[in-house]
Amino acid sequence: MSSSLAVEKGTNVSNIVDEDDDLDEEPGEEIESAPPLEVGEEREINNTGLKKKLLKYGHGWDTPEFGDEVTVHYVGTLLDGSKFDSSRDKGEPFTFKLGHDQYLTGLDHGIITMKKGEVSLFTLPSDLGYGTICGKEIPPNCDIRFEVEFVSWITVVDVCKDGGIIKKILEKGERNEQPSDLDEVIVKYEAMTVDGSVVAKTPEEGVEFYVKDAHFCPALPKAIKTMKRGEHVKLVVQSQYAFGEKGRDANNGFPAIPSNSVLNIDLKLISFKPVIDVTGDLKVLKKILKEGEGSHTANEGTPVSIRYTAKLEDGTVFEKKGFDGDLPLEFVTDEEQVIVGLDRAAATMKKGELSIVTIKQEYGFGSTEAKRDLAVVPPCSTVIYEVEMVDFTKEKAPWEMNNHEKIGTAEKKKEEGNTLFKSEKYQKAAKRYDKAVDYVTEDGSFGDDEQKLVKALRVSCWLNHAACCLKLNNFQEAIELCSKVLDVEFHNVKALYRRAQAYMKTAEFDLSELDIKKAFEVDPNNREVKSIHKTLKQLQSESNKRDAKLYTNMFARMSKDSAIVTKRLKVEKAEDAEKSIATLGGAGDELTMNGSSSHP
Repeated sequence: MSSSLAVEKGTNVSNIVDEDDDLDEEPGEEIESAPPLEVGEEREINNTGLKKKLLKYGHGWDTPEFGDEVTVHYVGTLLDGSKFDSSRDKGEPFTFKLGHDQYLTGLDHGIITMKKGEVSLFTLPSDLGYGTICGKEIPPNCDIRFEVEFVSWITVVDVCKDGGIIKKILEKGERNEQPSDLDEVIVKYEAMTVDGSVVAKTPEEGVEFYVKDAHFCPALPKAIKTMKRGEHVKLVVQSQYAFGEKGRDANNGFPAIPSNSVLNIDLKLISFKPVIDVTGDLKVLKKILKEGEGSHTANEGTPVSIRYTAKLEDGTVFEKKGFDGDLPLEFVTDEEQVIVGLDRAAATMKKGELSIVTIKQEYGFGSTEAKRDLAVVPPCSTVIYEVEMVDFTKEKAPWEMNNHEKIGTAEKKKEEGNTLFKSEKYQKAAKRYDKAVDYVTEDGSFGDDEQKLVKALRVSCWLNHAACCLKLNNFQEAIELCSKVLDVEFHNVKALYRRAQAYMKTAEFDLSELDIKKAFEVDPNNREVKSIHKTLKQLQSESNKRDAKLYTNMFARMSKDSAIVTKRLKVEKAEDAEKSIATLGGAGDELTMNGSSSHP
């Protein structure tokens, strides 16, 4: 940008301020948590010496960032009002990239505080303006002013942080959700080489594909994952994210893409269907066709009502529920009333949600044949359910309940856990005990008459949960749960007994013995404690024998190694001695020959 900025005579940007500004005014920008500027108010920005005076409010709350392309109208003047440049003289607003030395650095810092449509007057000290540089109309070391109307800006994003894919946002998208690798997207795009040749173009309605499939070129999925629904962008794609050195042959009526070509891609994300990895191993995938209501999902242990159509991969329908006068299927999640994949997916759904759930055999019907209402499901089949969550009974959260309800719910969860434990469903039982404790946490809300009952419930659930952990070989968690009990009941024999068991399993025999001794102090005749004590003694004895054998073998090896080393040293000494004698003998021969008084 030149140091001389001409301005149309008599033109002042402040003249464009609407007479009815007060009808649609919005709060001004905030600076360092200070109150928003009012029209006519002036304030220094960030202690830089740059001053900003608000002349007209902007719209919305968004402001640009360094790296964005901004479009402004400006009028540059000296402090006495003499004009030296104006974009209006040139007949069009000025567009430049913030923070790239295309404009005055000081003014960059002012513009990043502006909102679209805002008009402000900036006063720049000489060190933020032109400094010692002077021109025909600007003296050296001169403070200057710019009256700026912020017309618009384009957000510029370096997608891969290496300049390989530059994204310019032409139209912002809706909401904050962005696609992930698993999601199915519909996009519309046109790709061109730098000479303007169109090398790829989608139909008017766009094209549908999964992000992970890397449609067209590597740049496309990388850019799409940064976009929101409805977002429209321009991409500048360097060759390493396009078709590289190989280029691309002519394709579908479009010309070839030469080697190392840079591409310009006009891209719009029309919509996408989120795909959720329900089980975390890609074996139950849920593609959301229609979003449900609100933010609550069914969760585990919730009574739900669903309707669905179930198919094999070849499209054969083997089951339908909730259609043609048939009632929806009702069941409680996490109770094994339906196949695991459908159960787990239903627990993630909102009311009114419609999804396609693809279930691998491990979470479906397994390796056995399953006869269903409309067809047989062959062994090892992947099955596909189109499911709608008709309704579910949302369980009250603890904070929504009074104390009586909390205690009642905790007792119910505990009993559910006990039933599951007896059925050897230890993982599910553990979840119930953990959930029960959530309702009777020590938060001070319970009265004195309730504290005793609440404490007993917590202790009972912790102990039962610990028993589940022992069955599941989760010994460290069992130790932690028993320790919680002993923090409030240091003499609890069950907690000491179960913690001793866990310590034995982790080979911490000294700690196990300490817990057993404490248990004996409380209940000297406890049969279970006596039994575990006997087992501990056996384990300690076996451990001692192993240790003794280990050390014996270790010392034997050390002795053997020592003997070998000693023998080796002796051999090495003998060899060294022989070498020394040989060397000395050779030297003597040489001396004798050299010392001979007569030569041939």
